[in-house]
Amino acid sequence: MWRCPDCERLFEKGGQSHTCTRIELGELFERKPDNMVLAFDAILQAIVPWEPNEVSVARHSIVCTSRRAWCIIKPMARQLDVKVYLSTELPSPLVRRITPYGKRYGHHIRISEPEEVTEEVIKLLRRGWEESVG
Repeated sequence: MWRCPDCERLFEKGGQSHTCTRIELGELFERKPDNMVLAFDAILQAIVPWEPNEVSVARHSIVCTSRRAWCIIKPMARQLDVKVYLSTELPSPLVRRITPYGKRYGHHIRISEPEEVTEEVIKLLRRGWEESVG
């Protein structure tokens, strides 16, 4: 693991290419609907206890990292794009689209309300986290 000395984000490989930025989490949610902020809080409440796990802020998103990045949450205009990395494609009615990233697949879920952070969503997040630490 490598921590960038400038932005303090955690990466799998030393010197990994990225765009350094120092932005506060709250800045990503400026002028966003309250229900979306509450949805993010519900996700955060579920994943924070999982160790190792670091939640950091990138230019336009929140990055969850254990041994490697396992989830990227991007606040959009009215909803969160929650991308969970898995080793295989997992068809699910929750998943809006699946995008390949090297040997992994990004599973995109859209969430706009805290009630949409269901047990099924948390299980999918947990699977991404488990694969990243395993």
